[in-house]
Amino acid sequence: MRLNKLVLALGMASTVALSGCGYDETDKSDSLFVPDPTAEVVPPLQAFAPEGQLKAQIRRTTYGVPHIKADNLESLGFGSGYAQAQDNLCVLADGFIKANSERSMYFGPHASLDFTTGLPTTEDNGNLISDFAYKALKIRQKAETEYPNFSYNSRALMQGFSAGYNQFLADVEAGTQTAEPFCAGQPWVKPIDGVDVANYLFSIALLPGAANFLDLIFYANPGDGQEYLPRIVGPAPTQAQTAFIQDVNSKFVAYQNRITTPETNPRDLGSNGWGLGKDKTANGKGMLLGNPHFPHTGNLRFWQSHLTIPGHIDVMGGSLVGMPATINIGFNKDVAWTHTFSTAEHFVLYNLELVSGDRMQYLFDGETMPITKETVQIFVNGGPAGMLVAEKDIYTTPKGPIAEAPATQAPFGWDDGQAFMLQDANMANKDPVDHWLAMNRASNKAEFKQAFKDFDGVIFNNTMYADKEGNTFYIDDSTVPGLSGIAISLLKSNPDIIAARQQAGFTILPGNTSMFAFDKPMAYEYAPKLERSDFVQNSNNSFWSTNLEAPLEGYSAMYGPERGQQSLRTRMALKLMSEAAGDDGKFTIDELEAAVLGNDVYLNSLVLSDLIGQCEAQGDSPVMVSATQSKDISAACAALKQWNGKQDNDSIGGALVREFAHQFDQATMLTVPFDYENAATTPNTLTTDGSALVALAKAALNVEAAGFDVAAAMGTVQFVEKSLPDGTPSGTKLPWPGTHNAEGGFNVFSTRLSGDDTLVPQHSYAAVMDAVTGDPLASGLSEQGYGIRYGSSWMMAVSFTDQGPVAKGILTYSQSSNITSPQFNDQSALYSTSKQFRPLLFTETDIAAAVESTLELSSQQQ
Repeated sequence: MRLNKLVLALGMASTVALSGCGYDETDKSDSLFVPDPTAEVVPPLQAFAPEGQLKAQIRRTTYGVPHIKADNLESLGFGSGYAQAQDNLCVLADGFIKANSERSMYFGPHASLDFTTGLPTTEDNGNLISDFAYKALKIRQKAETEYPNFSYNSRALMQGFSAGYNQFLADVEAGTQTAEPFCAGQPWVKPIDGVDVANYLFSIALLPGAANFLDLIFYANPGDGQEYLPRIVGPAPTQAQTAFIQDVNSKFVAYQNRITTPETNPRDLGSNGWGLGKDKTANGKGMLLGNPHFPHTGNLRFWQSHLTIPGHIDVMGGSLVGMPATINIGFNKDVAWTHTFSTAEHFVLYNLELVSGDRMQYLFDGETMPITKETVQIFVNGGPAGMLVAEKDIYTTPKGPIAEAPATQAPFGWDDGQAFMLQDANMANKDPVDHWLAMNRASNKAEFKQAFKDFDGVIFNNTMYADKEGNTFYIDDSTVPGLSGIAISLLKSNPDIIAARQQAGFTILPGNTSMFAFDKPMAYEYAPKLERSDFVQNSNNSFWSTNLEAPLEGYSAMYGPERGQQSLRTRMALKLMSEAAGDDGKFTIDELEAAVLGNDVYLNSLVLSDLIGQCEAQGDSPVMVSATQSKDISAACAALKQWNGKQDNDSIGGALVREFAHQFDQATMLTVPFDYENAATTPNTLTTDGSALVALAKAALNVEAAGFDVAAAMGTVQFVEKSLPDGTPSGTKLPWPGTHNAEGGFNVFSTRLSGDDTLVPQHSYAAVMDAVTGDPLASGLSEQGYGIRYGSSWMMAVSFTDQGPVAKGILTYSQSSNITSPQFNDQSALYSTSKQFRPLLFTETDIAAAVESTLELSSQQQ
């Protein structure tokens, strides 16, 4: 399909306006934190350390949680950088290398690497694609240019973080660290500066957008041949060098036609978040549940800390590794908040109309605009061929890079009539540190909301909030393109734009008119938001269902769908919200913990009774699953009768239920259709046409194909086994309670490695083949079972009381990715065996009683 014939045909005739949805061009400025006038007067918050003297105290309590105290932001960043490097040095170091387009220089052209042998496990050219694509995105260049324009606060935190990271490297080299990371001393683990931190944050900001187009950015070129291939520059190449580049380029050509259309969330990021207000809590104060579902390995790991600057900051929670001394999901004495991955889109792919006969110029409002060709270079470790300099042509516009799919992957082509340009609203986003710092310091709802008015830094998140007064607040102020009212209206009404969006899975707009252009993110006043005294919640469906008593409607389609069918997980969340609080319908913190850890499954209430009835009626008569294959499901029926409706370690038949869930099709196996006015309970009612029994029979076959009995308890099938530094299994398997999205779980886990963007090797388990289709099982069930690599990570429940916040939580994969650390597996063992939260030590009394080590850091900056 030629998309330019669809969307470029819109022309300039439309005069439709959408009231209240256009972008306000008023610039956002740094927030001025205004303290409570009745509070004790304290000196203003200091950004940089006086005379460059950095000082921080790091006290570690049980489970290795660092309580970091300093007198200024730079010193707080210093302590944070040091402590994070102690726990996750190798993950951080790889992230800095990736953002700087240096992976090929240290590791060669391939991203799948065996650290023991130094050889690639898969010859995928992944490092070359990543390095050249990030060069095309220009994030390092933008970091260097924009670094002086960051706020003082952001620069102080980033500069301090880099100093702490470097101090840890120096201490490792001096031999003072007992738990030395496996990567210590490697050439790619090297000192950094504030620009490196900014560049790394820029790379993270692109994860929901441009980072999913690296292949298409790499392959973009105006020719019809292989002009995209990199070239070796310098003296005449040796025979070994010539052979090396020929081999690399042959793999590019072979890989070209295997490129897939980008997804908006290929990492499968998700979460649950609840903000409970005074009408929904037993003590009439606010409560909060944070339950992000993120990768258990790599640079999207969460890390817990407690950060204090007396009189200014006292905040605890979890943050993504690499976040400099700010809490992403946490609480202070007055407010608590959490995030979930939003359904919003954060980029637009523009269909450019090329000037006739010239593939390097396009039309915009009738004017001719250039597509710029630049030649960039990277170093490539060629092994026996030595260190090479590779160069490649990249193609950009003032708004973003050109992206192109091969002809076999149309519609994103570059030909005589069209090209495609990617514009990401999060490109060079300087707000994240300031935005979360403002949330960390907020003492009430007004100050918390002000953070969103002042900054656009939450990147890809919904936000749920609760406070000590019993207020709740929801907002999706993730960074969304600030399109005009006309463009927003046409997103919902123009059939060509709607068809292009459905075909691609994301928004494609005409690039020949300013009608569809944007320069800034959508302003705060046009973001979906809700305030309630009962609850706000999100489980990765759109803003519309935040609270079905007050559905949110009338917003830009870039934020996600309205009146849409809810996932089984969202329906489970709403069921828990209404039923898990006991007879009074009001939650205590213990009931909140029990709700998230209960591991209830929505399929239990949705179809189990009817399924068992059909199963019993079938008896031992075989069910035909294909023209030549049948299955007696009487044993599966017996296992279903023993299943307790949960996915705990002792849940008999848990694997059978999961495999059934992956065969279950709501569209064909439920007879009452979705009704948006009953979104929490529809669709429902199991069909009686026998298709559900076929799904159960297939599930039984697949469980048995993996070598398990259909009545196996989940704890004998689902487990966590971490990797050794060389990527081989550790040999220690922990039984793992928890549910899956497919079955309508809330506390969900999966076998996917998706989202681990580091080169640190991780083992995986080959899924068994579907007994009917012959395809790998979508559940990831292997002959070892379900090897968990993703899901509930930083879990936190907070209850405000008259004495202050009471909080419990757990970091399921533990605080450190360093296998030599005592904190490598301790919380994992706790979750595996006890399935419980632990107290979060926030008061000085509780901290002092549990201190296991104290480190006084100081460093004179040069």
